[in-house]
Amino acid sequence: MLDRTDRSLVGTWWWTVDKWLLAGALILMVLGALLVMAAGPAVANLINLPSQHFMVRQLLYIMPSLAVMITVSMLEPRPIRALSLVGLAGVIGLMIMAIVAGSEIKGATRWITLFGFNLQPSEFAKPLFAIVSAWLLTLWREGEDFPGWIYSTALLAGLVTILVLQPDIGMTAVIVLTWGFQMFLAGMPMLFVIGAVAVAPLALYVAYLNLDHVTLRINKFFEGGSWQVERARQSFAEGGIFGVGPGDGTVKLHLPDAHSDFIFAVAAEEYGALACLVLLGIYGFIVMRGFARALSDEGLFCLIAASSLVMQIGVQAAIHMASSVDLIPTKGMTLPFVSYGGSSLLASGLTMGLLLALTRRRNSWSTFSRYRTGSETLSVDSTTEAKGAAR
Repeated sequence: MLDRTDRSLVGTWWWTVDKWLLAGALILMVLGALLVMAAGPAVANLINLPSQHFMVRQLLYIMPSLAVMITVSMLEPRPIRALSLVGLAGVIGLMIMAIVAGSEIKGATRWITLFGFNLQPSEFAKPLFAIVSAWLLTLWREGEDFPGWIYSTALLAGLVTILVLQPDIGMTAVIVLTWGFQMFLAGMPMLFVIGAVAVAPLALYVAYLNLDHVTLRINKFFEGGSWQVERARQSFAEGGIFGVGPGDGTVKLHLPDAHSDFIFAVAAEEYGALACLVLLGIYGFIVMRGFARALSDEGLFCLIAASSLVMQIGVQAAIHMASSVDLIPTKGMTLPFVSYGGSSLLASGLTMGLLLALTRRRNSWSTFSRYRTGSETLSVDSTTEAKGAAR
C-alpha cells in the first residue's frame, strides 16, 4: 500500500485520482471481455475465422488500452494540452490518408492499416478535439482579445468536412455536440446556442438528401427497421428479465456485427434486462460522477474539457443502446469499453485517462502534502518561538 506521504509519481497519482471513475472503467472492460467471449465465436464462424479469434484479440486490446488510460491519467494539464495538440494534428493527417488511400468497408473509408493494425483515426479525434477546443475557449474567456472561439469553430469545420467525406455522420454528430456543449459552458450567448440547436435538423435533412447511406438508413428506420435491427429487437423480448443464460443466445448466430455494433442486444438476450440496467447504471454513474468531479476548483480548462469528455462517453453509449432497440436509425457506433475493436478500446482508454487526469484533486493534495511534510508545522513553531523571544 502507498503511504499518503509518498511524493513519487505513482504515489501522488494514487491519492489524487478518482478511484470510483477508475473502477467504473475497469468493470466495463471486464464486462466487455465477457460479452465478446459470448458473441465472438458465432461471429467468427460466420466469416470463416477461428472460433476464438475475436476473444483473443479483445483480451490483447485490453492491455494497451489499460496502459494508455493509466499513463495518461498521470499527466498534468499543461502536457495534456501540448500532447493533444500534436496528437490531433497527426490524427487529422491519418483521417485524410484514410479517405485517399484507406480501405473501404461498408461504403465508408474510415480505416487505415498501420503496421498490420486496422485503425480508425476518427475515434481518437473525439477526445483530442475536446482537449484542444477547451484550451482555445479557455484562452478566449481568460485572455485579452484572443479569438479562441473562432479558432475552435474553424477546427470544428475542418473535422466535420473530413468526417462527411469519409462519410461518418455518427462521429460528426458527436464532434458537433462536443463543440456546442463546450461553447455553452464557455458562456456563449443563449441566442447563439438556440440558433445552433435549430440548425441541427436542417443539417440532418441536407445529409439525408445528399448521402445515400444516410437516406437508406433513415428510410429503413421509418419503414420498420432493417433485418439486423429487427433481430436485435427480438433479442430483448427473448431474453426477458434474467436472460436465456450465458452462451445460449441465438441473436449472435445471425448478426455479423453482434460483437461490436449490437453487443448490447447480446447482453439483453443472454443476461436479460437486469444486465442491461446494470450496464446503463454504470454508464450513468460514470457520467454523473464525472460531471461532479469536473465542478471542482481546478480551473475553467479542466471544467470544460472534463465535462465534454464525460458527455462524449454518455452520448456514444446512448447512441449505441438506442439504435439497438430501434429508437433511432442504426449507426455503427461501439459501446465504450465493451464492444469489440482495437480503435474503440484504445480511444475509450484515452478518453477515460484524460478524464481521470483532469479531475485529480491537485489543490487539496498539495495542501495536505505540505501539512504532512511538516512545512506548515515548522513555520508555526518558528513563529511561536519568535514571539516568545520577543517577550
